[in-house]
Amino acid sequence: MTLCTDSEFGSIPELIHQHALHAPQHRALLQGERSMDYAALDALMDRTAAALQRDGIGAGQVIAICAAMSIEYAAVFLGALRAGVAVAPLAPGSGASSLQRMLQDAQARLLFTDAANAESFGATDASAVARVALDGSPSGRALADWLAAAGAKPAPVALQGEWPFNIIYSSGTTGEPKGIVQSHTMRWSHVRRGAAFYCGADTVTLLSTPLYSNTTLVVFFPTLSVGGTVVLMPKFDALGYLQLAQRERVTHAMLVPVQYQRLLAHPDFDRFDLSSFRVKFSTSAPFPAALKADTLKRWPGNLIEYYGMTEGGGTCILDAAAWPDKLHTVGRPAEGHDIRLIDEQGVEVATGEIGEVVGHSAGMMTGYHGRPDKTLEAEWFDPQGKRFIRTGDVGRFDADGFLTLIDRKKDMLISGGFNVYPSDLEAVLRQHPRVLEASVVGMPSVQWGETPVAFVVLNAGPELDADALLQWANTQLGRTQRLSRLHLLPTLPRSAIGKVLKRELRDANPESSLRTYMDASRIARRICVVL
Repeated sequence: MTLCTDSEFGSIPELIHQHALHAPQHRALLQGERSMDYAALDALMDRTAAALQRDGIGAGQVIAICAAMSIEYAAVFLGALRAGVAVAPLAPGSGASSLQRMLQDAQARLLFTDAANAESFGATDASAVARVALDGSPSGRALADWLAAAGAKPAPVALQGEWPFNIIYSSGTTGEPKGIVQSHTMRWSHVRRGAAFYCGADTVTLLSTPLYSNTTLVVFFPTLSVGGTVVLMPKFDALGYLQLAQRERVTHAMLVPVQYQRLLAHPDFDRFDLSSFRVKFSTSAPFPAALKADTLKRWPGNLIEYYGMTEGGGTCILDAAAWPDKLHTVGRPAEGHDIRLIDEQGVEVATGEIGEVVGHSAGMMTGYHGRPDKTLEAEWFDPQGKRFIRTGDVGRFDADGFLTLIDRKKDMLISGGFNVYPSDLEAVLRQHPRVLEASVVGMPSVQWGETPVAFVVLNAGPELDADALLQWANTQLGRTQRLSRLHLLPTLPRSAIGKVLKRELRDANPESSLRTYMDASRIARRICVVL
């Protein structure tokens, strides 16, 4: 049964209930050898919602989840929504002090965790928050014991569009964590957007990015809303992904660009039957045009790139198959999305000029939780008082209305009085046949104020030293763009959703090139998430 998702506002938990009534035995969630059908998911959501109500946790209040991706994680998240309770999904790798601040900021009433992640909080005040162990471990009260009795039904809750749906903590890659409050209306806008790409119960979506990430959630909820099946892959590896995609006849996927790179580079990629794929999505990090083209050429199904922020505002969509000559862009504004470019004074720039990207749509955060000052910094209002969210990205619209991103505003450096965009330098480095990945950051310089420094990962091939690559790159670059140093690393430090952690590269700036390499390599090994 296909249910209507094109109304201005609807309830995701109610859609799941309707699927349970009309297709109770259809698979909703799959993890390894385990699966849960819609009837069982609906019942577990009821037991979760009833238990929260029993514990006095009601609409508008918050629970936190810090655990590995699992069927239980997904069911508790959805059950909390049924009770009108907002969910704060926390990234385990954030560190004890950051996790403590997130818990306190969210005013979470209950923490759901597992054995592998409970210790992430350390021996701190976090222990004051009651814990439930999703995996039945001693890290908290066992989920089976905490849940309401089998067959329990929660008191009905009429969800309101302005209520908080979830609080996603994001500090980008620097600074104090900020809680991005997304409303039920904002999440519903993702469901409505997905209607163009998801066909109903025969949808099989494979997810291998974490459930605490908005990257994952923008396809997780739309898949369940149409009655499809979500295949959960808690830890990504290229071969395992390809095997799972072939076995389950996957139709949809969300992957970050580094995952596409690793999959297409696998020596057995072309041997797998991926003909079931209809649509593959990508977001969260820059997606090189050449990699998009290779994906289109070798991987069946369309490729859709989303450009936007967890904070919402404006989204651009690139339909790669329809616009093969626009792969260097992130597409055009989605229907109903108003995206503009502004200068340093907050004045709109003319068509073809560079400016900071700001956006307005139905999918906009309520604000940063408890941080009206930070919320105000993230907003821009046009002369008519229309509210936009600032992205911090610098870009340019072409004559056809496609947006090309130049760089992150904060990553731009001023060297000798000239604006230098690291993405331009990274694009040149990637042209070298031995360069697999490259990241350029600005470092302090007595002579120039700031100077660009490159960190490069090489692919397999003949020996190539850093000095030789540096000389090659600087012959390709303009005089004001030239790199002052280049360091070879075994891997770039990345977040769990594939973003290069440039702050970690900047911090690895000791006096000598040898020490820079050794310390940067250590940092990469310490924080890089193997996707």
